[in-house]
Amino acid sequence: MTEKSIQLKESRNLWTEIEGYEQLLHLHLELRQQISKRWQRSVPFNDELFDRWERAAFLGFGEGTSIYDSSAVLGDVHVGEHTWIGPYTILDGTGGLAIGSWCSISAGVQIYTHDSVAWALTAGQAAYAKAPTSIGDCCYVGPSTIIEKGITIADHCVIGANSFVNQNIEAFSIAVGTPCRIVGRVRVLGNDEIEFVWGSRS
Repeated sequence: MTEKSIQLKESRNLWTEIEGYEQLLHLHLELRQQISKRWQRSVPFNDELFDRWERAAFLGFGEGTSIYDSSAVLGDVHVGEHTWIGPYTILDGTGGLAIGSWCSISAGVQIYTHDSVAWALTAGQAAYAKAPTSIGDCCYVGPSTIIEKGITIADHCVIGANSFVNQNIEAFSIAVGTPCRIVGRVRVLGNDEIEFVWGSRS
């Protein structure tokens, strides 16, 4: 056994000596088994423990909305009904953030209402810059997208993954890229039918 392997084994043994460790481990194993059997998924321990809908209700979000425990929520954030907020997201409401109903905010999305650029460059002499940000109803924001402070995304928009949104996006738009630009339109044809109409726009 290598020295590194010995150190790893010793560190694991130290965990077992911490009071309550065995009970936590048993709880984790039991929850993991139940979640795997019921939903065919494996999630971090904190998401095994905490209910996403209960957290959303605690934050004052609308009925049917859920938010993962791994999401950071700062300041004044308002979210409508039946919106899904994925894991590892940042909802910065220090300048005022509103997200509508029936939205899907994918994993890793960062939505800002402030920046500290001037503060950092002036060694703290300048204040943080703040501006309200809003996302309308029925929007999809793709994974790892960053939305700058002061941006408005209107209703029924699709924002592609890994986009940097630094301009307002009008309703029924498909927008992608860094920086983000409108590349198409969304048409809602009926209760469960949509159509994407592609055509480049600045």
